[in-house]
Amino acid sequence: MEGLGVDVAQVIGLSLKVAFWSVVVSLPPAMAVAWVLARREFPGKVLVDAVVHLPLVLPPVVVGFGLLLLLGRQGPLGSLLEPIGITFAFKWTGAALAAAVMGFPLLVRALRLSLEAMDARLEWAARTLGAGPWRVFFTVTLPLILPGVVTGVLLSFARSLGEFGATITFVSNIPGETQTLPLAIYSATQVPGGEKAALALSGISVVLALAALAGSEWLARRAKRGAP
Repeated sequence: MEGLGVDVAQVIGLSLKVAFWSVVVSLPPAMAVAWVLARREFPGKVLVDAVVHLPLVLPPVVVGFGLLLLLGRQGPLGSLLEPIGITFAFKWTGAALAAAVMGFPLLVRALRLSLEAMDARLEWAARTLGAGPWRVFFTVTLPLILPGVVTGVLLSFARSLGEFGATITFVSNIPGETQTLPLAIYSATQVPGGEKAALALSGISVVLALAALAGSEWLARRAKRGAP
């Protein structure tokens, strides 16, 4: 879009890349955490559950500041990772990590509810027939919880598209590197005459979020019906 003072294609592409990788990175640990919370009883389970859902109730800026302290170039983890070429602060990878942390509780909750809703006796039956744990998971558990997986993935994806506070605190607002749609909208509102660009970007953000939510519902229904 010309005349908006911002490279819209670049902003959209970066936002989609950040949201995509945030889900890819968070899905395996989210599945593991959801399985433990759904299938196991252990001391401190309530505390673990609370920590997992903490990003939902904390101000996103607090999450971003925590990531900056931990993974910044002078942070305890960041200083160890930088010499081997892994840098998150002020990079798009950091934006993906911040989005993953903020969307993690939504993903875990969707997966956990699906695991709790399925009949665990089906897994037990498969094991009595000689199937190993991984085979049971991929041939029995995963197909049965697939609607929940799809819902969680797309909800997390949509949440990542709208992430602002943790991202701007952790990786700043760098055009072409960390400036996702919410950050571009914020930048547009800070300059005189930027209302047109902010309105256009807001419209694009709404369309993308609605598409993700509608896609979640459609795919979940197809998965529930067992459609290919």
